[in-house]
Amino acid sequence: MTNVLFISHTKGFILSSLASQLEAQGHNIKHVSDRPSEIDQAKKDIHLILLNAEQLDMEGLIYIKDMAIEENIPIFVIGDVNELKNVQSVIPEQFIKKEFLRPVNVKDILSQMDGYLRKEAGQKKKKILVVDDCGAMLRSVKEWLQDKYQVIVANSGAMAIKYLAMNRPDLILLDYEMPVCDGKQVLEMIRSESEFSAVPVIFLTGKNDRESVLSVSNLKPEGYLLKTMPPAQIVQTIDDFFEKKKAQI
Repeated sequence: MTNVLFISHTKGFILSSLASQLEAQGHNIKHVSDRPSEIDQAKKDIHLILLNAEQLDMEGLIYIKDMAIEENIPIFVIGDVNELKNVQSVIPEQFIKKEFLRPVNVKDILSQMDGYLRKEAGQKKKKILVVDDCGAMLRSVKEWLQDKYQVIVANSGAMAIKYLAMNRPDLILLDYEMPVCDGKQVLEMIRSESEFSAVPVIFLTGKNDRESVLSVSNLKPEGYLLKTMPPAQIVQTIDDFFEKKKAQI
């Protein structure tokens, strides 16, 4: 079953009808206000956010943006011209999959959301958490992998640990050379927590530094990838990793 987080400061007949019809088509709808505390309690295992932009609180909108980025959740937005502009000013465009201008056509929204959920969210792509302090590297890795995998990005070890506290990826690609908290320290924290100690980790490194990676072999990383490798080779290595895991089941 696919899960939709329906965020709306206000409620009305049309939006309630839309939620009911999505449920009738087999999708699970979690309806919350734009308060961060409510969103936080309902955000686990969400495939899509349906956002009613009417009277949105800015604090809630910023929280929604952070959640979408951290967990790679697409957003469908309903609003008038000004409300949509307000959302666009905060949430990166790559996370806004579709905008619906009010007054809305319920059948159109229903058709497009149902089609997306069945085609995209229903594929159950493997989740890969990519941890790197370089924004350009994060964007590149996400671009290379997103056709096959659900890619979540974190620009620090602290952000990665925060994500892991609520979610379990199928693989972590971890930059070895980060400031403040390097890859070794992050892996030590991962292995020290029973909830996610078994999550496989592959190091990303800018140097051909096999010795450094081998020095943490007791923490059981799956290996390492050079950032200078051709993108196709990196993707193939990850494909091979998951194929090997599947064969072991």
